[in-house]
Amino acid sequence: MTASFMNDPVRPAADAARGDAVSRRVADHLREAILRGEIAPGERIRQEDVAARLGASRLPVREALRILEAEGLIEQRAHKGARVLRLDAHEVQVIYEMRRRLEPLALAESLPHLTDDDLLRLGRIQDRIEANPGIAEFLALDREFHLLTYTGCRVEWLSTMVVRLWNATQHYRREFMRLSGSGRRWVVNAEHRLLLDAIERRDAVDAELHLGGHIRRTRVELARHPEVFGPTP
Repeated sequence: MTASFMNDPVRPAADAARGDAVSRRVADHLREAILRGEIAPGERIRQEDVAARLGASRLPVREALRILEAEGLIEQRAHKGARVLRLDAHEVQVIYEMRRRLEPLALAESLPHLTDDDLLRLGRIQDRIEANPGIAEFLALDREFHLLTYTGCRVEWLSTMVVRLWNATQHYRREFMRLSGSGRRWVVNAEHRLLLDAIERRDAVDAELHLGGHIRRTRVELARHPEVFGPTP
């Protein structure tokens, strides 16, 4: 043989690709668990436990945690490891105000690039929301509805920030929905329909107006339920 195994440039690239795939798989698993509430805010995520449970080595788990930190789902501190992000009531109020200001801009940037297929999909998602699903499905559909409206935004900085803000507040919206029940779903549905109508008309002014009011209402209603945030850690 004229070249040894160690000098083969293909093998390291293949190994790196496999490592990236494992990191993405681990990140996907943890992301879903956090968004579904299976791992609570403030709960520690131990690399060795994740590696053992998912049959992965520590290195891709470490990279997966970096991915989730960039997405606003966890925080990592020296000598304390990784924990699911936990916010207090004031922080959530500020984040919702950030959303109220940023998401209408993302929607305006997205609107010209949404396709007819996107609009049909939005209508189907809203039909499913109006079927009054359980909390878990409602939260998933509501998230899908709103994030789909931003998919035409070509400004990656803005799109990334919007997703981070959604990730950071997912737990608190879930707890709020558990407390408030389904009695106020008609308000969400009415606001979604107004927003969808503006999007279908490609009316950025109305779309931004309806979206801003929608986000503000959620912020105001969350403020009425301090029990959502639990005791200060």
